[in-house]
Amino acid sequence: MNKIKSYQELIKLNEKLKPLLNLRNHYENYKNNELKEILVCGGTGCHSSESNKIIENLKKCVDNANLSNKVKISLTGCFGFCAKGPIIKIFPDNVFYVHVSPNDAYEIIHEHIINGNVIERLLFEEPTIKQKVKRHDQMSFYKKQMRIALRNCGLINPEDINEYIASNGYMALGKILTSMSQNEVIDIIKKSGLRGRGGAGFPTGIKWESTKKAISDEKYVICNADEGDPGAFMDRSILEGDPHSILEAMAINGYAIGSNKGYIYIRAEYPLAIHRLKIAINQAQEFGFLGKNILGTGFDFDIKLKYGAGAFVCGEATALIHSIEGNRGEPRMKTISSSKKGLWKKPTCVNNVETYANIPVIINKGADWYSSIGTKNSKGTKVFALGGKINNIGLVEVPMGTTLREIIYEIGGGIPNGKKFKAVQTGGPSGGCIPPKFLDTPIDFDSLNAIGSMMGSGGMLVLDETDCMVNIAKFFLEFTVDESCGKCTPCRIGNKRLHEILTKITEGKGTEQDLSNLKELAQTIKDTSLCGLGKTAPNPVLSTMKYFMNEYEEHVNDKKCSSGSCQALLNYFITDKCIGCTKCSKICPANAITGKIKEQHTIDSQKCLKCGACLEECKFNAIIKK
Repeated sequence: MNKIKSYQELIKLNEKLKPLLNLRNHYENYKNNELKEILVCGGTGCHSSESNKIIENLKKCVDNANLSNKVKISLTGCFGFCAKGPIIKIFPDNVFYVHVSPNDAYEIIHEHIINGNVIERLLFEEPTIKQKVKRHDQMSFYKKQMRIALRNCGLINPEDINEYIASNGYMALGKILTSMSQNEVIDIIKKSGLRGRGGAGFPTGIKWESTKKAISDEKYVICNADEGDPGAFMDRSILEGDPHSILEAMAINGYAIGSNKGYIYIRAEYPLAIHRLKIAINQAQEFGFLGKNILGTGFDFDIKLKYGAGAFVCGEATALIHSIEGNRGEPRMKTISSSKKGLWKKPTCVNNVETYANIPVIINKGADWYSSIGTKNSKGTKVFALGGKINNIGLVEVPMGTTLREIIYEIGGGIPNGKKFKAVQTGGPSGGCIPPKFLDTPIDFDSLNAIGSMMGSGGMLVLDETDCMVNIAKFFLEFTVDESCGKCTPCRIGNKRLHEILTKITEGKGTEQDLSNLKELAQTIKDTSLCGLGKTAPNPVLSTMKYFMNEYEEHVNDKKCSSGSCQALLNYFITDKCIGCTKCSKICPANAITGKIKEQHTIDSQKCLKCGACLEECKFNAIIKK
């Protein structure tokens, strides 16, 4: 492919390539089309479950049936419904199959493609109504979603730049380079109301404007792809499913602020995302969207990858910058912002992956369109990694202002196994736990902050009645203690002390004074830590003490954990359901269970290790813990 030398050439190529996606975008108009297309999810989750082998087997079956001119097999990005993978989607039928294995390839080709019969066993079953659903747009998981950042994930082949161009890729870059000044680009981002999706929620346009105004011989653009929250995979999925959108957005950012060089700081634990970024960068350079004299406009811009070693603190902008420079990944005091003195002490604009994913759409569709979505101070959509005790686990993109109840009970399909909802933790390990009374809270930056939580990067963990809130707070503190860089005393020592107090309480050794110390110390750490990691680390403690203080008091005063999570506070009992089969006594590692054959057994609580082996082994539900 020769380099595209002008915006007009790009427009012509876009028109030429658009038919590539017609079948997927307008499937209702193609029901009688002889061509069939099978999209196979190539996200990390599905990839690890042999989706590449599914593609291989499907192609073999198509070749053996002499259907290569009538059936197209394509790799695509994450569909978002990760717990149901591997996933494939068939056009023009728009049929959505879940939990597909490589062994299903023959049946899919011969039963569905050749005979036209939908394979019922591979269809998704709605958990609320216990009915199979054929099309993804009929599923509750997708009905209320609005995909902007994820618009191309599950639709295009991330390793084919032609498919990105066919979906209006690089059109925004061409538009701003040929018809907009730097200030006009910044103005449209400011008017859109886009705020950073990495956690802090700082207005993106203002950040760009500040970097543009800084005077320097060189400036830098950085994409923060160091997604470190446990259970969060929003950025990874975008990079794996739509890498060109990030490259295009970074080039737009570069033009707006006067920068010619960009860096993507990505953790090395994301090998698939790195692989696809490398492909995308090479393709963009070949087509002329990166490099010298882009689209014949005289604008130069290129991008390099920098790998992180997995330090959570490097998600903080100044620590990330230090890491790129080859120094220890530690934050600094923000007396001077990175927009004035960042990478190598030059003005630097840092945005995260999801923030960048919105940029090309805003340029193409306009600030008014984007700002019409969401709430007064939180515009657009937000991607959440929905997990925990929820039926529908996966990536969810919804307009700001959507309530927690809508996400949990409509999109998420409610709590499994008939359990009661207890809390939802938003914002990753640094977020707060939100009780049932706030389920109708609209999700936006201000509303979540007001109830003691935060938007964060988009983690959303649902908890049910079997979860102990004291133990949950301890779990997240364990993570932040491990990930502290150790530079400042409040975070390095304070969070360690918090974790020790929580451990003491969950072991039944806590006192009233511990509760007082816990609250005071948590607030001190929040007020005095150097960076966002330390300032937000106490949030799980403060929010659980605010809304679930009764559980802390129960642990301290009654030496009891009613949810049954804290092993040290549990006792195991054998009820009269016991038939004396002796299996529990044989498996007990401490020989704490005694009894004769065909008689009720007993457990010596002094010897019992509380490992739960007997509970798992008993087939008669005769063992309980309380």
